[in-house]
Amino acid sequence: MSTVTTDQPTESPQARIPDADHHRDVNGGWLRPAVFGAMDGLVSNFALMTGVVGGAAAPGTVVLTGLAGLAAGAFSMAAGEYTSVASQRELVEAELEAERLELRRNPQGELAELAQLYVAKGVDPELAREVARQLSADPETTLAVHAREELGVDPDDLPSPLVAAASSFGCFALGALLPVLPYLLGATAIWPAALLAVLGLFACGAVVARVTARSWWYSGLRQLVLGASAAGVTYLLGRLIGGAVG
Repeated sequence: MSTVTTDQPTESPQARIPDADHHRDVNGGWLRPAVFGAMDGLVSNFALMTGVVGGAAAPGTVVLTGLAGLAAGAFSMAAGEYTSVASQRELVEAELEAERLELRRNPQGELAELAQLYVAKGVDPELAREVARQLSADPETTLAVHAREELGVDPDDLPSPLVAAASSFGCFALGALLPVLPYLLGATAIWPAALLAVLGLFACGAVVARVTARSWWYSGLRQLVLGASAAGVTYLLGRLIGGAVG
């Protein structure tokens, strides 16, 4: 008695759709402005304080300088960030309004333009026209698609000037406070502030590696060298200027 065997088709493993967050955050998200704001505050205020120390200023003057640098820098960063983001948002909103008006005036022309954009990306012309037609069924969806394809912006994800200003103010102030903290706790020499600033610089640089392809130790050392160099040059300038005007 012979056994008849039939080949059963083997099921191919089901393709796994990658998670939405499987890529590195190339835009930086919230991390980039927060870390760079803190780093800016730390470097600028530490350099400012070392310049004053180089000019042989008293500890009380160093504290006053550090706190004044913290306040001035934080308010300046907040105002600049608010103006920058608000201006950018207003420009985008003006362009969106112009695109909305054009979609009402010339819907067929805008549909053809969208199809042509997909054709330029390698989509078959007939398929591109069908995709453009389906995406153009809803006015808000149409506007969003044209904004992304033509302007490179997401109308539903525009930056907030208030959030940008508040985050810049807070992060800059936090970084700028670090070298002042030892003096507020009773230190009368620069070395505790320098030690804390060095640790902060390395930590900020290491965190930056979260939004770059570099290793944490390389980013940390790079920021440490840059920040220390800025403080060293400012200290020497303080010595020269302090000696000249003293």
